[in-house]
Amino acid sequence: MGVYLSPWDRNHPAYGTALYNQVFMNMMEEVVRNYGPFYEFWWDGANGEGPNGKKMIYDWHGFESTIRRIAPNTMVFSDIGPDMRWVGNENGIAGTTNWNLLDTAGFSRGLGAPPNDTLNQGNMNGRNWIPAECDVSIRPGWFYHVKEDSLVKSPEKLFDIYLKSVGRGANLILNVPPDPRGLISPYDSAALMGFAKLRQESFDHSLLTGKHQIQIYKGTADHHSSIDAKSIIFEPGSNYTSEWLRIHFDDEQIINCIRLNESIQTGQQIKSFSIKLYDKNFGLLYDNTYTTIGHQRILTFPPKKIKYIEVRILDAKQMPVINGMEVYHIPENLVEQ
Repeated sequence: MGVYLSPWDRNHPAYGTALYNQVFMNMMEEVVRNYGPFYEFWWDGANGEGPNGKKMIYDWHGFESTIRRIAPNTMVFSDIGPDMRWVGNENGIAGTTNWNLLDTAGFSRGLGAPPNDTLNQGNMNGRNWIPAECDVSIRPGWFYHVKEDSLVKSPEKLFDIYLKSVGRGANLILNVPPDPRGLISPYDSAALMGFAKLRQESFDHSLLTGKHQIQIYKGTADHHSSIDAKSIIFEPGSNYTSEWLRIHFDDEQIINCIRLNESIQTGQQIKSFSIKLYDKNFGLLYDNTYTTIGHQRILTFPPKKIKYIEVRILDAKQMPVINGMEVYHIPENLVEQ
């Protein structure tokens, strides 16, 4: 359970005065006391938009100290956190480069926030751990309108958003507004169930099994060691440029999706890596370079019939660790060609 409580109040008579800051802090206390505990608490920086809008000087320091006092285990979202950041758009899409780090010094919430492209990508050497959260609505707008029943996003579109948010190491917040009955409309429900089915069909069965050879090469093709396919941990340390991970399939496999996980307990370290796919004769079928991994990176590409997969870490801030990898052949209509 999470709650969105915007400080922009178009009804309260004290809005636009210093008194309102205490009103808002009282609201937070009331909501937490009556309905908490919450997993997440959302703010935004909206502030009297419109020609007649009152301008408010928000006491963000007071808001933050209040929420920490009344709900110390609740994560707080805003443009600059403190716990997670807006991704810079309302399309549900994180950057293809997505750092969990952000510099907040000199910025504020709302109009004083960092540029949208910075929010989208984060800062590689940012001081604060503030991962991205992607917000998007299943409909064109945030609230229910009967005229939008035919405009609900399709299961395939929701899957594409999932790949570009969760698949880029971010968190996805999908808005599904209740209709006038207070229920989720059949149109939204059907889209959600269709999306759940696509996700289950795509990711329930990895092509990696215990029978496949997973090898770590150290400097030369003759010097390698084998690891368990079901628990891939690639920890090359400071030698990451001279070691690589290679998967040998017993038989050729058609694949179009790879999922990687970085060990972020000691920070997000991987700056760039490459994926190479080979056929049974070691003919190169695919060669691409990517940037960040973070908690999770889901990569999709046109289907290839392959025998070998090679993963190389090309650049890292410090000693990188990959602590999970899965390989899939997901429905081909879900992959951009």
